[in-house]
Amino acid sequence: MEELRAGIAGFGIVGKKRQECIDKNPHIKLIAVCDEKLSGSGVINGQVKYHDNYKDLLKEDIDVLFVCMPNYMAPDVTIAGLEKSMHVFCEKPPGRNIGDIARVIGVEKQTTGKLMYGFNHRYHDSVQKAGEIISSGKFGKIINMRGVYGKSKLVTFNQTQWRTQHDLAGGGVLLDQGIHMVDLMRLFAGDFSQVYSFISNSYWGYDVEDNAYALMKTNSGIVAMLNSSATQWRHQFKLDITLEKGAIILSGILSGSKSYGDEILTVISADTINDNGNPKEKIYKYNQDYSWDREVEYFINSIVNESCIEQGSSQDAYDTMQLVSKIYSADMEWSEHNSSYYE
Repeated sequence: MEELRAGIAGFGIVGKKRQECIDKNPHIKLIAVCDEKLSGSGVINGQVKYHDNYKDLLKEDIDVLFVCMPNYMAPDVTIAGLEKSMHVFCEKPPGRNIGDIARVIGVEKQTTGKLMYGFNHRYHDSVQKAGEIISSGKFGKIINMRGVYGKSKLVTFNQTQWRTQHDLAGGGVLLDQGIHMVDLMRLFAGDFSQVYSFISNSYWGYDVEDNAYALMKTNSGIVAMLNSSATQWRHQFKLDITLEKGAIILSGILSGSKSYGDEILTVISADTINDNGNPKEKIYKYNQDYSWDREVEYFINSIVNESCIEQGSSQDAYDTMQLVSKIYSADMEWSEHNSSYYE
């Protein structure tokens, strides 16, 4: 087929990262971008057109749109792309709340373009290896999971201040960062039917949360504990998965900031009779992050091969957002004052 023509709405840190992935893929070429920090319209390096707003970008002859916009804009830009019969890839989160993603899905059903959401952590080596081990059944079924994903403040790594404003962001550290951990827990355990939580913004004092603590249970009995934190002074990503005959520990994750430590997967083989709490371990350490390229490759291949999107579909995004909403709503005091944001 002919080379696909791509546009990027939102040409900041993430948008430029997506450009790198596009440039490596033989099936697609970047022809235009937009960002509010750009002035007017013009051409970058004599090849890529630029605009300072997404409406002008969507006037270009684009087949594939990458949406790297703030939470309050992402749903509208995604819808605008779908209505022009474009294939759309949108970064997480899909919006500020369930209502945003529901609006997008309503339009998606009436259009022909493919839609995928960027839950990038699914494509990390350690996560994919963990998924293979769990699916193999070698260690039996999952018993429980404990996850911590935290950073030292709400706005880090040159991020912008809109993330601290409820009407623009829709949520704080849980929606911005913790959603990755929520998504992985869903990926490994399935849907959670019972949710209990405490939500807090007592430290930084913004009108979005700086800590979320959740205790969740699936219908099959898997229990998960989660802390999504903006008061984790040493940045941390850790997910412990306990199974019937062993355990998997995901510790650290490769990122642009390199602040979450080495990406390490520890596989524990339990011998409940002989190891006396000191089981054998096998450690996998990963030093290259291929997740961004893999994710874009998966999306482009689904277009080229006309195959279904099974990872990062709009239904995936809806279900993950629904669980995030349940975590917010389970804290009665928090939801009483913020209910309109989680409907």
